[in-house]
Amino acid sequence: MIIIYRNLYIILVYITLLTPVITLEAHLPFYNSSRATAAAATKQTNIMSSTHQSSEASALRELKEIIQKQKLEIDSLKSALKEKQSITRSHGHGPPTQQEEDPNLYLASPFYKIALTRVGWLALFLCSLSLTAVIMNGFEHTLSRQIELAYFVPLLAGHGGNTGGQTVGSVLSALSSGSVTTQDALKIIKKEAMSGMLVGLLLGTLVGPLAHFVGGISRHVSTVVFCTLPLLSTIAATLASSIPFACKIVGLDPAIIAAPAMTTFVDVSGLLSYFLIANKVFQWYGLEL
Repeated sequence: MIIIYRNLYIILVYITLLTPVITLEAHLPFYNSSRATAAAATKQTNIMSSTHQSSEASALRELKEIIQKQKLEIDSLKSALKEKQSITRSHGHGPPTQQEEDPNLYLASPFYKIALTRVGWLALFLCSLSLTAVIMNGFEHTLSRQIELAYFVPLLAGHGGNTGGQTVGSVLSALSSGSVTTQDALKIIKKEAMSGMLVGLLLGTLVGPLAHFVGGISRHVSTVVFCTLPLLSTIAATLASSIPFACKIVGLDPAIIAAPAMTTFVDVSGLLSYFLIANKVFQWYGLEL
């Protein structure tokens, strides 16, 4: 009986010792499988990371290439713009003005040098303005009969100078910026002349009735003013737009000559037109001069 109990005890001990081993062997394939899966996942992660890094590197290379191409395009555009500006200046014909050669020359020039540069042209135009006295003397008889005509002489002279001054400024600005050249002269002169005519018509329609109904000016003198303003505006705009181009063609500086030349010619031609129109209008009204 004792032997039986001893054998049973030995069997239980064996069973107790072998159970963990059997359990470990049963779970060993699953453990190996998990390790293999983890290794594969790690390898896949490494592959994806390297792929992402390579894609970022290629994207950076492409971005650098695009930046370099754009830089080359900008440089080519700058060079083309410089060539266009040089060609535009050469279309003016004649030598370039001092302002074009050195933009800082005006700032560095002393006052007496500026005065000596301008005084000759101003003296010439001052002598030309003496023609207005000749015109006034020639129509002295008309002025003595119709003294109201004298009221509008300063007004018309000032309007002609204002109209021409606006046009000269616009044309000189366009020439200096290179937006127009001497090849565009006819187009610019035609446009400015039509603009001046329209301005004169609008102002004549306003000033003529106001002079008669508000200022008490006679009907025939108001009609003279109404007819003179469109013609004077057209003359002023035409001369003011053509003189800068003429100066540019012969190689003179339009910034010095254009404005005083325009004022002189507009004053003389405007005053002459005013009195000629007055004679015609007075004849229509049957007035003796």
